[in-house]
Amino acid sequence: MLEKVRSLSQKEFPNVVELRRHFHMHPEVAWTEVETTKKVAELLASYGCENIRTGCKGTDCGVTAEISGTSPGPCVALRADMDALPLQEENDVPYRSENEGVMHACGHDAHTAMLLGAARVLLSMKDQLSGKVKLIFQPAEEHGLVSGADNMVSEGVLDGVDVICGLHVWSPIQSGKIGYRSGPIMASCDAWDAEITGKGGHGSAPHRAIDPTIPAGHIIASLQSIVGREIDAQETAVISTGKMESGSAFNIIPEKVKLLGTCRTFNPVVQDAIEEKIGRLIKGISASFQCTANYGYTRYVPPTINDPEASSLVKELAEEFVGENNVEESPLVMGSEDFSYFQRKIPGAFFFLGCGNTEKGSANDHHSPTFNIDEDVLVTGVEMLAGFALSWKDKMSRV
Repeated sequence: MLEKVRSLSQKEFPNVVELRRHFHMHPEVAWTEVETTKKVAELLASYGCENIRTGCKGTDCGVTAEISGTSPGPCVALRADMDALPLQEENDVPYRSENEGVMHACGHDAHTAMLLGAARVLLSMKDQLSGKVKLIFQPAEEHGLVSGADNMVSEGVLDGVDVICGLHVWSPIQSGKIGYRSGPIMASCDAWDAEITGKGGHGSAPHRAIDPTIPAGHIIASLQSIVGREIDAQETAVISTGKMESGSAFNIIPEKVKLLGTCRTFNPVVQDAIEEKIGRLIKGISASFQCTANYGYTRYVPPTINDPEASSLVKELAEEFVGENNVEESPLVMGSEDFSYFQRKIPGAFFFLGCGNTEKGSANDHHSPTFNIDEDVLVTGVEMLAGFALSWKDKMSRV
């Protein structure tokens, strides 16, 4: 069966490259993927997919469709995100972005194209498909607080679905390699903020003021003690301060200081603990300097935590398609992915498809104006997605 997946995926490769370049030339940022949605829906209809639905969160963005097998079995979802980033592309390529100030700087154009290719492979193998495949083309992965995955889940996209699989092209990994991991693979993304209030005054007479910059400085330094002294050393967490805003002149002690930062964790229990500990520290230090503090904590994206059995299947398929020597356990990644919202509802696997090739200019950082991919890896992505959908029932029968 997997040999047929390989053969059909290679046959689809030129079409997938063409589609990826089309989406790259016509990028749309989160919650504006209207034309991308239309294009994907039209293609799915022309392929013969069923139950094609468009729209999410009251917008015309996002597509779902289904492929039914010829025998009973589970419902497997495959997901691709579609949104681009507000960046001006600097790549000198024939398929350069035509939309000023917008580019696919993270590879979602490739994800969309690969899932379309996988749909074609699966339709060609319906006689070997047990159960159903649900194709999810998700808007707004990059938005953060207004996540496309979160909204799709709230609107029932996973109703009746047993497992989900997704991937991300990944320039830190060499082309031809696949990175998998069981359990946590990507971190949560949270933001914290604080407003520290004292009493303003003249810089020449600090004794007549209550200077909020002093506790702010102590807070910034002391936050690191939370990870170093209050979190189990076997856990992983990051607390960073990204912004400090205060004052209007060199000789005036300000009344307020505003701080803004981020937290990254892999364990929801640690995430809960850090939220409480940051608040306690900010308020305590502020009070010790006769200041008051308002504290806020916003959870943007949960940690991405892979199901062991689904990850095991990813590893098996990767070894089949790229060879055992090209399959590696991914390190923990401090970046975040809203695929995690799907995994909070059902088991799922998320893996990295290496696309870094310095000779082809595809090893640049994600979210940079020179990001690009090695298009040769697109065929592997199609193989992996289609292979997962076709193999899940057999995998579960061996558990």
